[in-house]
Amino acid sequence: MGNILCCVKVEQSTVAIKEGFGRFEKVLQPGCHWMPWFLGKQLAGHLSLRLQQLDLRCETKTKDNVFVNVVASIQYRALAEKANDAFYRLSNTKTQIQAYVFDVIRASLPKLNLDDAFEQKNEIARAVEEELEKAMSAYGFEIVQTLIVDIDPDDRVKRAMNEINAGLIVTQC
Repeated sequence: MGNILCCVKVEQSTVAIKEGFGRFEKVLQPGCHWMPWFLGKQLAGHLSLRLQQLDLRCETKTKDNVFVNVVASIQYRALAEKANDAFYRLSNTKTQIQAYVFDVIRASLPKLNLDDAFEQKNEIARAVEEELEKAMSAYGFEIVQTLIVDIDPDDRVKRAMNEINAGLIVTQC
């Protein structure tokens, strides 16, 4: 019915991209808008302004040659004032974010021993967030929070470390 009446509805926490004859015209805010399709006007799509989370798992190795899986959570959102860039400049936001996260993690962890990696989780997260913020702000996205949720060594390494710790406890008694 909206197409017949030339009206479109934009939901809350969303913006819509209006085009005229295939060219960007303006960003439509939430509400009801006049869209005369017979004059070449059309809706190119919608863009959510809600906070989104991307959970990633990256395998790398530490300075002491221990392979670890690093689990990171990235919270981000599109900026309403840069909706044009966020809609048109990236075809796959999640893949782009993943590439930057993997790059920073794989550059940071090989410089640290396993124990240091656990101690410096916040510094690694800060480095990832700074790099992402620089890169993604050009595309109309804000990085809200970056967390290194877990650093998970290989199971054999965990067992070996537990055996060493168990041996130390026995010898101290």
